[in-house]
Amino acid sequence: MRKLNMAELNRLTVEEFKSERKSPIVIVLDNVRSLNNVGSAFRTSDAFRVEKIYLCGITGTPPHKDIQKTALGATESVIWEYFDSTFEAIQKLRQDGYTVCTLEQVDNSIMLHEFHPNPDLKYALVFGNEVFGVEDEVIQASDHVIEIPQLGTKHSLNISVTMGIALWDLVVKMGILKKS
Repeated sequence: MRKLNMAELNRLTVEEFKSERKSPIVIVLDNVRSLNNVGSAFRTSDAFRVEKIYLCGITGTPPHKDIQKTALGATESVIWEYFDSTFEAIQKLRQDGYTVCTLEQVDNSIMLHEFHPNPDLKYALVFGNEVFGVEDEVIQASDHVIEIPQLGTKHSLNISVTMGIALWDLVVKMGILKKS
């Protein structure tokens, strides 16, 4: 067994990526303070070919060297849009037919392994601030609140880890890998 080199990975060019069919998923960052987490959101969104990222509130926007350090060029491939208010972004997504799923720890949340997305729907996944989580009004406006079960002593996962787990789960359950 050997590692594949860059040419053997057979990745899309930025131009090819832009013209390819996207996963019916939008990522929403609700007041994410770490520019490294924003960069990670771009890189992870590129990996799963999401439609778009909505950057909201205090969330940093490209171009920025700290975003680029983690994004590794994904700010060029993934479309993004900025909103002053996450609630405003959620309203737009709902008008555009997206099912809004917030990743947060609340009473009556749906555990990720028990969430069954409809492959015929479009989804928006909302991820919150590293300290305060997702804004209450955004939680209330969500169609579903999903929680990743945890077995240890810490209260939460880093947003970039949460995003990777949630996106992978959604892509697999919706059969997106089979369509690519």
